[in-house]
Amino acid sequence: MGLIPVEVSPRRLRDYEGVAPAALLAEIRKLARGLRGRRVAHVNATSKGGGVAEMLQSLVPLMQDVGLDASWYVLPPMQEFFAVTKKIHNLLQGKSGRTGIGLSRHEKGLYLRHNQKIAGWMGQTKADVWVVHDPQPAAVIESVNRRKAKFIGRVHIDTTKPHPATAAFFSQFWCAYDRVFFSLEDFILDGIPRDIVRIVYPAIDPLAQKNQPLRPAIAATILRNLGVDVERPILAQISRFDPWKDPEGVIDAYRMVKRRIPAVQLLLVGLIVAQDDPEAAEILSRVERHARGDPDIFLFADPAQLGPLTNDLFVNAVQVGADVVFQKSLREGFGMTVTEAMWKRKPVIGGNTGGIRVQIDDGVNGFLVSSIGQAAERAHELLRNRELRQKMGRRARTRVRQRFLLPRLLHDYLEVLRGL
Repeated sequence: MGLIPVEVSPRRLRDYEGVAPAALLAEIRKLARGLRGRRVAHVNATSKGGGVAEMLQSLVPLMQDVGLDASWYVLPPMQEFFAVTKKIHNLLQGKSGRTGIGLSRHEKGLYLRHNQKIAGWMGQTKADVWVVHDPQPAAVIESVNRRKAKFIGRVHIDTTKPHPATAAFFSQFWCAYDRVFFSLEDFILDGIPRDIVRIVYPAIDPLAQKNQPLRPAIAATILRNLGVDVERPILAQISRFDPWKDPEGVIDAYRMVKRRIPAVQLLLVGLIVAQDDPEAAEILSRVERHARGDPDIFLFADPAQLGPLTNDLFVNAVQVGADVVFQKSLREGFGMTVTEAMWKRKPVIGGNTGGIRVQIDDGVNGFLVSSIGQAAERAHELLRNRELRQKMGRRARTRVRQRFLLPRLLHDYLEVLRGL
């Protein structure tokens, strides 16, 4: 057992010409000249499911294209460990344990023992810089040889209001890194020296299948073949079945809209492919009960439902085919599904939290909401006003092009690497 290397498909910086700003691409080439041959290794929990894996699938080969010796490793399946790290994820986002005290002594011990193993596996790979993503492998910093490499801790989750004891437990690890990336200023945990912190927004790859242009007629055909009536209004949320994404709240908002627009349909897309999310099946069962057999609520959790379609093509079709997209999160590190939908010129109704606030300018390129009632009211407003949907959608795409495309993320990494 050991770290599992992930194979990635090639990416070329020149392919982003005409998509990303030209000045940004020129600055990337300038920064990369002094970093050729630098060995940069990323490690995270899983290669499938979730925004971290999606970003690395494109970021790593783009790093390679500009001259870095970049690689990507994931952790092997460890069911008991991932059950604990899912609890850690929830605690860092503010959910208290049943006893209110967070991690038990047994859970901390299991977590630390596994991180010692992970550090040993990392020691078998030569790298100049390790980028350690999220809490799952964060404690490796206690066991690795820090004289042989630099270490960047990348925190993707919303730590605005963390469980205090859990936050203190993890701050001690992230304090020891050479740099720590958070997605927002509000996420910086107490005790972490400000001089090692960098704010780095996530980004989407506009050339990935999920984000490439898709003709509405093709999207409609895909949805129609899955039983959706494309002649009727469509609301959608694309997210893991996770309590922080509030899928039950989305159903409640849909029902409020349906009283006024009976033809409306709801698509909840949360394909379960990530090995580090043992909670997803349980949440899905709750959502199925909450849907109560409504034929106008479509739940997509099993990739087998898609037949020959790839997950990315399906998600693209849903985002293109939907009239309005929800991301009604209660906590959100960033929300790349928001970015994806905005790139496709869709108005997004997002929870007024975390990284969603960075993307949505309320009332300009989408709406921020703090309740089920607000979500329903905004959805009704957008469904009744096509001109408003189109105007917000155009502004949304411009926002993404300026701030949230993959080359900008590469630029941010290169800047930090130059300073290490």
